[in-house]
Amino acid sequence: MQPILIQAVFLPIILSPVVYVLGRKIGARAGWFAFAALLYSTLLILLAAGSSSDYLENYDWQPIGTFGLRLDGLSVPFAATIYILSTVLAVYSIPYMTHRIEEEVEEIQDKAERHRLFNHKIGLYFTYYLAYAAGMLGTVLATNLIQFYIFFELMLIPSFFLIAQFGYGDRVKISLMYFLWTHVGALLLLAGLLALGFLSGHFDMSLINTASMDQSVLIWIAVAITVGLFVKLAAFGLHIWLPYAHAEAPTPISALLSPAMIGIGGYAVIRLLLFLLPAQYEIITFAMSIWGLITIIYGGLMALNQDDIKRFLAYSSVSQMGYIIFGISSAYYVGVSGSVFQYVSHGTGKALLFMAAGSIIMQTHGIRSISNLGGLSRRLPITAIAAMVGFLAIIGVPPMNGFQSEWMLFYGSFAGALKTGSTAKLFITAAALVATALTAGYTLVMMKRVFYGETPEHLQHVKEAGLTVTIPLLALAFITILLGIYPGLVTERLLPVIASVLGGGAS
Repeated sequence: MQPILIQAVFLPIILSPVVYVLGRKIGARAGWFAFAALLYSTLLILLAAGSSSDYLENYDWQPIGTFGLRLDGLSVPFAATIYILSTVLAVYSIPYMTHRIEEEVEEIQDKAERHRLFNHKIGLYFTYYLAYAAGMLGTVLATNLIQFYIFFELMLIPSFFLIAQFGYGDRVKISLMYFLWTHVGALLLLAGLLALGFLSGHFDMSLINTASMDQSVLIWIAVAITVGLFVKLAAFGLHIWLPYAHAEAPTPISALLSPAMIGIGGYAVIRLLLFLLPAQYEIITFAMSIWGLITIIYGGLMALNQDDIKRFLAYSSVSQMGYIIFGISSAYYVGVSGSVFQYVSHGTGKALLFMAAGSIIMQTHGIRSISNLGGLSRRLPITAIAAMVGFLAIIGVPPMNGFQSEWMLFYGSFAGALKTGSTAKLFITAAALVATALTAGYTLVMMKRVFYGETPEHLQHVKEAGLTVTIPLLALAFITILLGIYPGLVTERLLPVIASVLGGGAS
């Protein structure tokens, strides 16, 4: 096969120092170079995804054996979402980070020094940004346990620097909290991966066979991997870092952290447990379903009580990760596939909402308090339309993609409960279905408070953002609706892959 996937992963990494040099020379225009690199890489992913069969590239790397990149029915939705969002947000980052960095350097009196520092910072931002996007993609394409963990770290380290150097508030302290929490989870994950690799004799995922291994040991490996990944998923009790990190990260990074990065934990649970540890997965699904339900409810209740627009969206993400966990716990191919679709729908919907929040913050000169907003649909009509699409996707209203993902998720959970004859699972599924009213409640209340009602006097001057903000908003809104109308773009190859492991009617 042509070396398509390796280009898509490593081209942004190779070009990341180049974008820094360009930033030093041409300032924010270097963002267009980053955009071009990601656009090319995204087209490569879509080209490989168009293949009728799995796209696999293998390379020899002696320290770990075979270094491989695989694009199959499971990884396609994650890979495409990651790079489409990264590409769209690269354009959005140009005006937003120009505004953000100008705020930081405006107190420097010397014009030449202010210009030099601005160019340095904007170049550094896009350098980290490219490495961050590539790390996320590499994680979902990896075919080797060690390779998977290397890319997992590659996405964590640049995101730490993006928060520490470009965030808001007490950003250094918050970035350290983010780093420590996520690395506690990463170390648990590493322990599980190493144990699995050494005990099975292979780190290549395709060669791992756990059927003859000590099942009592494997359950502890499964628990270590699951808890480590649930830190990344911000499951209840392991979510402490998320509201701080996502609220204080620069908004384009919030729009990648929340929709794209944390959901990769869901991909890893499916890839590592369903495919490599299926017996242990079956054992822990009931506990997982309860954990998912609690996460849905807790995140929703916390979102209702937020006044900061970005903290509201962060807690909403906690709740939405609960849906992904819940779908994975269904142990039924439609439900697990629904959790993957939920990653996609949350990705596009929540990215829209963070981008809309960033537009509001820019155009209102820094207002984040929901209490100080209102009536903005008249002042920011395109932002309001995009936000409405995002809110409806999160609620699960047709024709948005969120409707299809939630339908699959709950259908699969009910079907799984009936298949196993679990009355308790039926009640848990019914409770989760009722909890969707909480999602509708906090999203509609937020929409009303921010975009409708009387426009306060201090917002009468507000005008819509420029094209580099509104075009990415409209493009992502279009994708959100498109995937709702044509869900087969996600499910056609996904359902057979999950059914091949869990059994079912997909063919």
